[in-house]
Amino acid sequence: MSTVPVPGCCEMLTRVGKHTIDVAACPCCAHRTGGGTCPVCFWTDDGSTDQNAGTARGGPNGDLSLSDARLNYAIYGASHPRYQEAVRQPRPEELP
Repeated sequence: MSTVPVPGCCEMLTRVGKHTIDVAACPCCAHRTGGGTCPVCFWTDDGSTDQNAGTARGGPNGDLSLSDARLNYAIYGASHPRYQEAVRQPRPEELP
């Protein structure tokens, strides 16, 4: 598996055999882990964006907003301090 930069864009694509898969970046830590619950920061993608990052949406992240999760990641290496033992380091192909 290798990553291929897209000319004129910051997106990365993952090449698997002859297929190319667009791998989503985590909105919290920005690593390309593909959506769902990120194994690098343990944020669960709930549709939060930069425009509503200060609002906790409930759901899988409870009362944690994306802004708070980003701050926690910068400090603790996880979207919430309680997840420090559940996260892992990003793999080379997941780097932003």
